[in-house]
Amino acid sequence: MPMSPMLCPLHPPNAERHHETRSAATETRPTRCCVYSLSQAEAEGADDSSDPPVGDLFKSRDAPSFFGSSYFGPQAAAKIMEAPAPDLTSGIRSQMASSTHSFRDEGGPFSQIWDLLGLLPRKKSTVDRITDCFLNELNWTIDAVCPASFRCKYDDFWERKFGFDDFATIDLRWLALLFIVLAFGVLLDCPRPKNKEVQRELQDTSLRFYWAARRAIVIAPTFYGESTDLVRAGVLVTRYLIYTRRVPESWLTTSFAMRMAQAQGMHIDGERWRLPRKETETRRRLWSHLYMLDKTIALALGRPFAILDQQCLVKKASNVWLDDMSDGEAASTSEAPLSEPKLSVCTALAHDLAIIVGKIQEHCFGLFTGSYDMVLSLDEEIVTWEEKLPPYFKLHDPDTSKDGILPFLIWNRLHLHSMYHFARVTLHRPYLLRQSITNRFRHSHDVCIASACADLDMRLKYLSQRLNDRLKWCLGPHHLFNSALVLGIIAVREPSSRRSIAILEDLEAYCEMQKNDIWINEFALAEVKIVELCIKRARKLRTSVQSSSAAAPQSSTIPTQATETTEGFSSASTETIAPTAPPHAQPAPQPHFDYGASEPQVMPSFTPGDNAQPWQTAWADPSFSLLEAADLQHWEYVLDNITQDQMSFMGQ
Repeated sequence: MPMSPMLCPLHPPNAERHHETRSAATETRPTRCCVYSLSQAEAEGADDSSDPPVGDLFKSRDAPSFFGSSYFGPQAAAKIMEAPAPDLTSGIRSQMASSTHSFRDEGGPFSQIWDLLGLLPRKKSTVDRITDCFLNELNWTIDAVCPASFRCKYDDFWERKFGFDDFATIDLRWLALLFIVLAFGVLLDCPRPKNKEVQRELQDTSLRFYWAARRAIVIAPTFYGESTDLVRAGVLVTRYLIYTRRVPESWLTTSFAMRMAQAQGMHIDGERWRLPRKETETRRRLWSHLYMLDKTIALALGRPFAILDQQCLVKKASNVWLDDMSDGEAASTSEAPLSEPKLSVCTALAHDLAIIVGKIQEHCFGLFTGSYDMVLSLDEEIVTWEEKLPPYFKLHDPDTSKDGILPFLIWNRLHLHSMYHFARVTLHRPYLLRQSITNRFRHSHDVCIASACADLDMRLKYLSQRLNDRLKWCLGPHHLFNSALVLGIIAVREPSSRRSIAILEDLEAYCEMQKNDIWINEFALAEVKIVELCIKRARKLRTSVQSSSAAAPQSSTIPTQATETTEGFSSASTETIAPTAPPHAQPAPQPHFDYGASEPQVMPSFTPGDNAQPWQTAWADPSFSLLEAADLQHWEYVLDNITQDQMSFMGQ
């Protein structure tokens, strides 16, 4: 369905419409005096002085902040936070509202706001429909916004009066949230477009709303202080970038949202701030979303994370849902047992796994990497986390009896399982191609295959669904092509195994499904191209091995020990390829056997000998991040060298 007639920009009204009320608004609008946080003495009525307390340099711009109004550091800020918060207002200060510049003037203070309002659809009914699509289809699975609070501000926004005074009541922080909601809603409104032209038009409209949200997020701190709406907008912008496969850019947006949250003290639990229970639980869930995104994106990209656990003191979200209650009802509501899950259960469990992901980043992918024993220890923590999952979130044979009455469990289960496989594959990936005479890296080999197969199986099942369902679980950084890439590399290294035949068939189906997806973009196509390169190299090697076997069957043996399982490949089904070179061939290069180390090693930790190939360092050194999908030439170089090494090892 074409969107252009409904989503055309809002044209500015005639200038005469506003000039009539402009001078009257400047004269009659009262000037709002600055309201400072009251000290304890002022609260008791002992002192009526208008001077701000020591350390409170200026009034926070419509929001109590953690560091913003104190130059004495967090201790003084904590004392200020104990005092009543200033009255929150929505809009720009009256001094700015009384500016003599026109809001249509490029140099005026309201020109940016006017431009953003012009990006909204012309008809309110269109915005209503798109917003409802987001709230009804997606919001209840990812806990993006509080529907009651969002709709209240939504109604206030559309009930505003038109005119010059109107710009003094627009909260850019909430407007940024509205734009990113519309960016998702446009896609959800038409999950199965009729043709490529309609899809392109929908995607362009969604991107316009996305860029409007980015602009509003950048401009909002100029007029206002921090707010939870701005943090929620930053989280949704990050998820949008993950959906479009622009993960490196999402590393920047999640850092900005994290700073906005820290400025409001979200890294300190609400109980210590003496906040109401309802607000405390909301802040806990929002901080957990940020924490999970920060840790997993950093691990996926090989970049430093921004949140330090030593500087945070936040409790996990409780199994309770208070968004629809008043503060009084929320204070008296008891926590539900795990047998009665709420949406916050998945948030708390993802936070626990994100803590382990942060340890993986710090101990195994930092400047100073630990030993292989550290890798095994962290893998045990991941397995322990999985064993403690409630029955309805279990990795194998989960209890699905509650899925009918609690539909969010289906998508939360997929989210946790994908995050689990992402963590294990990333942890063991550097040891996938290492050699050892004691076979000490066998566990990493088995884990990579098992988790990659299970993850690819989920993608083959659910990527064929409509976009509404896919967005319910693929908005996390674990939604990468790690599983397909790992299986492709295994197929290149073991081209003659029976397992590789099944792997190649699944990878071909995955690539075909991706290319036939009407929503695919250039970033996803780059990932597909790399997987197709792996398939091409593996088939080339397989043909070479078969030709060699036919020419000299007595001198080339390839034992196979394949045992297929119903779900992926367990450790018992792992095959070992041990070809022997023909007598006339040149001696194969001896593999380097890494026995590990008991002490931390300084980068680089993987040194495959004096004749090491550059691709080996790029793949196996934990201190190096994995190449991005856009680096097609680098991936061609890596795969070509793996192919050459394998053919040399086979005596070709």
